[in-house]
Amino acid sequence: MADRAAADAVGKPRAAVDPEPDLGAVRGTEPVVRRSGTGQPVVYLPGAQLAGHWLPFHDELAKQVDLIVPEHPGFGSIERPAWLDDFADLALYYDELLDTLELDGVHLVGHSVGGWIAAEFAVFYPKRVKSLTLIAPMGLRVPGHPLYDVFRMTEENAASVLLNGDAAAYGELELTATSVEARVAAYDEFTTLARLMWNPRYDLKLDQRLDRVRCPALIVVPDEDRVVPAAHMERWVELLPDARLETVSGGTSPTGHLLVAQEPERTAATIASFLAGVGAGS
Repeated sequence: MADRAAADAVGKPRAAVDPEPDLGAVRGTEPVVRRSGTGQPVVYLPGAQLAGHWLPFHDELAKQVDLIVPEHPGFGSIERPAWLDDFADLALYYDELLDTLELDGVHLVGHSVGGWIAAEFAVFYPKRVKSLTLIAPMGLRVPGHPLYDVFRMTEENAASVLLNGDAAAYGELELTATSVEARVAAYDEFTTLARLMWNPRYDLKLDQRLDRVRCPALIVVPDEDRVVPAAHMERWVELLPDARLETVSGGTSPTGHLLVAQEPERTAATIASFLAGVGAGS
């Protein structure tokens, strides 16, 4: 995929932090990784709506840690590889990417679909994860509390679904693609997302596998998530052996699914505080 036009940017344009120089192929794919800050290595896996962009949230978190933000294969500027069929494929990819970056144990943070990827990685490679932070994560099935069907989301209702109808309050945030290139890129990303989670929209095996994740875990939730019901957040805490939940509230309006864009300082501070506690206890 070609780089998107500035009109499709979410938060700061992707040029805010340049990608790491050539890292070599990982599973036949050229990775794109942005990195900033010093301290504990923290790998952040973005949600589908924010893939490929460097946000004010990242700047805030990078003040506290060595922040590493890769683009997922099939999202951002990386074309979808032929081998990508499910979340296990992404877990394998990130295992090899950590080897490429010469990272052993990391603190893993994931938002939305990125939270699902992070959870799958922590299940398969628990010894590589020092802590797990999931921000409004997808991935679970909770009977009676279905996810919002993101494949039915339109440009007209995106602000209502993702930001609880308050998109005008975030001047840097654009939810619609206004160029042909951006629309093609958005379509490609949605195609990748459909391949990963069209049917089913969850991973039933996570219920039986999350007990493999023995590191401390934090579930970060907004005031009102119109994509992932609150019951899902509580279920994550039940299934993970050492997890707690914390809400990041809005300063002027209730936070929604894109709380990392709505409240960058508060979200980053919540995560940094958790990581500091994990480090103090190790």
